[in-house]
Amino acid sequence: MGSEKINLPSLVFLGSPEPSVVVLDALIEAGAQIEMVVTQPDAKRGRGSSLTPTAVKLRALEHGLTVTHDIADVTKLTQSTLGVVVAYGRIISVDILRHLPMINVHFSLLPRWRGAAPVERAILAGDSHTGVCIMDVEATLDTGAVYAQSETAILDDDTSDSLATRLALLGADALLDVLGRWPVVGVPQSGEPTYAHKISATEGAIDWGQSSQQICRQVRALRAYCDFKGQRLGILEVSQQPHQVANFGEFVAPDVIAARDGSVRILRVQPAGKAPMSAQDWLRGVRIGVGDNISK
Repeated sequence: MGSEKINLPSLVFLGSPEPSVVVLDALIEAGAQIEMVVTQPDAKRGRGSSLTPTAVKLRALEHGLTVTHDIADVTKLTQSTLGVVVAYGRIISVDILRHLPMINVHFSLLPRWRGAAPVERAILAGDSHTGVCIMDVEATLDTGAVYAQSETAILDDDTSDSLATRLALLGADALLDVLGRWPVVGVPQSGEPTYAHKISATEGAIDWGQSSQQICRQVRALRAYCDFKGQRLGILEVSQQPHQVANFGEFVAPDVIAARDGSVRILRVQPAGKAPMSAQDWLRGVRIGVGDNISK
């Protein structure tokens, strides 16, 4: 990422999860003046009941930046000329945009995968490539003109985390280029739009009657899981294996489970209430073997 100074008097940054931090870091390194950071409220994240700040809030506080959870606070600012949005997590109203124009670092090649979960949807759909767009923020969902874009292949072993990190790095470079040339004329989106709807909790449930390829995509894209003896078993890492005749969900080898048109080797799992572990370690502690069905 570049380190040239950005010729803007002041910015507002809006973001929440870890990939947003990559872009925030790039702006800070480039010398951008960030008047305020807007992020989602502290919430329960992961195990435990304590409230945890977003990754963006933690990094912003490390740098002594002003942080708010109330986007309306940007209307009180007088110095900022532009907002930068990276996975903020909420639609921005027309009233806010009238006060402060914004550009968005969006993790897809628009108009494909407008919406909340472009990285996960691209992996689930088996897309061969994706990318990042720097786009104008409008009140409608991801419809604004595009100022710049950068493309990358989706690798066979990409997870939603690894792909999002790579896209954030690409997006940071593209954003710095756009800001260094600001104001920039955007290009209207063209083509058939698709929508990356928010991932529901139930979409992570593995149906062993799917193809082995789709199960592997599901594990790479989502927090995948299956039922095992009445408890949730997280399936964290798998590999696709050749077809073996068996009922869906049946173990055809100590760590290989039959699917519709192939089989899946489980590599890492997370039993309910426990830390992630290798599938081999988990299998040593449970009573299940070849011919048994994981869901029975």
